[in-house]
Amino acid sequence: MDKHTEMQAVVCHGPKDYRLQRISKPQARPNELVIRIAACGICASDCKCHSGAAMFWGGDNPWVKAPVVPGHEFFGYVVEVGEGAEEHFEVAVGDKVIAEQIVPCAKCRFCKSGKYWMCEVHNIFGFQREVAEGGMAQYMRIPKTAIVHKIPESVSLEDSALVEPMACSIHTVNRGEIQLDDVVVIAGAGTLGLCMVQVAALKTPKKLVVIDMVDERLELAKQFGADVVINPSRDNAREIINGLTDHYGCDVYIETTGVPAGVTQGLDLIRKLGRFVEFSVFGAETSVDWSIIGDRKELDVRGAHLGPYCYPIAIDLFERGLVTSKGIVTHDFPLDNFAEAFELANSTKSIKVLLKPVV
Repeated sequence: MDKHTEMQAVVCHGPKDYRLQRISKPQARPNELVIRIAACGICASDCKCHSGAAMFWGGDNPWVKAPVVPGHEFFGYVVEVGEGAEEHFEVAVGDKVIAEQIVPCAKCRFCKSGKYWMCEVHNIFGFQREVAEGGMAQYMRIPKTAIVHKIPESVSLEDSALVEPMACSIHTVNRGEIQLDDVVVIAGAGTLGLCMVQVAALKTPKKLVVIDMVDERLELAKQFGADVVINPSRDNAREIINGLTDHYGCDVYIETTGVPAGVTQGLDLIRKLGRFVEFSVFGAETSVDWSIIGDRKELDVRGAHLGPYCYPIAIDLFERGLVTSKGIVTHDFPLDNFAEAFELANSTKSIKVLLKPVV
């Protein structure tokens, strides 16, 4: 290879086996794009995949198909268009774009009925290389069934890099069907939780409560619109929620901690007939008393997966200044320092860590 046909990329070979390599630069086939990556965020699921969580590597047919370039929180600039791609995606060379994290098959019952985010094949950028590699590289190929959106140049680099998490947050908050008189609890004030706080605040619930173990994140949550913040290491969450709800419990509980305690806590804090929204990707199994869900509280338990139909909304909210990445994007590194970036991303010393490939 020479410098014109190769590129730098992080390549996942297995749990805790990620390497910086020179690999072939992608080429656009008909109805495909190649983009130059401007930034790629490190997601909590990337950290759990890196550490070897069972949901990624377990069983006879593991979800991750290594070797693969990781990364699904990316955006970039179109540098190459395959035959028909400009019309197919309604973009041109030089456009600033993002592709949704899932590459739908366009053939299964879910894709055909418009529920593409639950695609049966379920190829996600950065985990299976059969369709396309991820964004932790200098360049990336966007296949023809990807869903591409343009980002205005007025949206900053950091905001653009946060479009994927914000889209997921919008979908999750929408699943909670927040009403004006609701007391809403968001558990977890990492990247997704802090994005959800901003979106939930736009819904103007009666009270917006955020729970986290890190005071700096709780302070940021207050800046984003939280009315009450709770640190379970010193605060009695049940007592505080009882005081806000005449001892009934919260109306909506959104779980985005990624740890089992976030689930059991929610089942305790939520009122009868409440709406429990589960977003997290867990690194370990969670056990709960299911009689709480049925016999004791008759809860409406809803999952939230990806950000379907929410990317244009996220981009619009960033463009209008109604949501922000300020305070959430805390660090950025070149690809050369990816190991340090992953270590930091997997700690409470950061919130969102970006990789910024240098071309």
